[in-house]
Amino acid sequence: MINRIIIRAKVLQIVYAYYQTGSNDLSRAENELMRSLQKSYDLYHYLLLLILVLTDAEQKRLDTVKYKYLPTAQERNPNLRFIENRFAEQLRNNETLRKFSNRCGTLWNEEDAGFIRNLLNKIQESDIYAEYLRSPNTYESDREFWKKVFRNIILESEELSDILEEKNIYWDSDSGIIGTFVMKTIKRFESARGPLQELLPMFKEDEDRRFAIQLLHRAILEHDENAVLIDNQIKNWDLERIALIDLYIMQIALSEIKNFPSIPISVTLNEYIDLARYYSTPKSSNFINGILDSIVNELKADGKLFKE
Repeated sequence: MINRIIIRAKVLQIVYAYYQTGSNDLSRAENELMRSLQKSYDLYHYLLLLILVLTDAEQKRLDTVKYKYLPTAQERNPNLRFIENRFAEQLRNNETLRKFSNRCGTLWNEEDAGFIRNLLNKIQESDIYAEYLRSPNTYESDREFWKKVFRNIILESEELSDILEEKNIYWDSDSGIIGTFVMKTIKRFESARGPLQELLPMFKEDEDRRFAIQLLHRAILEHDENAVLIDNQIKNWDLERIALIDLYIMQIALSEIKNFPSIPISVTLNEYIDLARYYSTPKSSNFINGILDSIVNELKADGKLFKE
């Protein structure tokens, strides 16, 4: 589940912190990287658990109105499809998610009650919810409902972004891509698999774990070497106007270009240009693309780079 897009972003964050704090401990940086990747994987579980939190909040609301003084006919006989959603019930019994919850607890607490209530209201006021109530009462409809809710309501919630950022400084930038893995997981669920339905593994392949560690090591160990390559290309630029994050992005990109022969240069350039769009200034992507392109051509001309 932790793919190379996430890995590159995490390596950038760790390298930036490494030099900003004046750290000299590569082992500690590696531990921080793996801890950060683990936190991203935790977020995947917490977003899945949000389905159960919302279901429980609706159950609590129905219990409250059912016993209030002079409830309406609708309150006495509410539509129960939301709380009886088969997919949500399968998720509640999922063995992997239950083990995670027992080990790590829940992210969502009393301080988030207002957010949960607001999110639940948005869901129930949406066209998605109205369509769901009119749809056939099947497992497939239940599963499709939550996939649409995640894509169109939960992941679009600014309040969710704010809360995640408060709980973990990296989670706001993670939520979009982790959310796509949640939707992929929902799509993969099958009723017949019951509580044994598999969730996505942290790493699809061991190679991705090795890629993360090796990229971090090479980026730090080749810092001075890559800095010289960059300096030679930006002599006519005002260094004070170049964002520090841009320099780190280029240094890590160069380490990837030089040390991972199976990754095409164009793939690496595109990935780090995207990182610049997210983490740096509006003009950074064009600047970084131009500098890296010049360095690549120079390395090829000197016989130091042979891949395309």
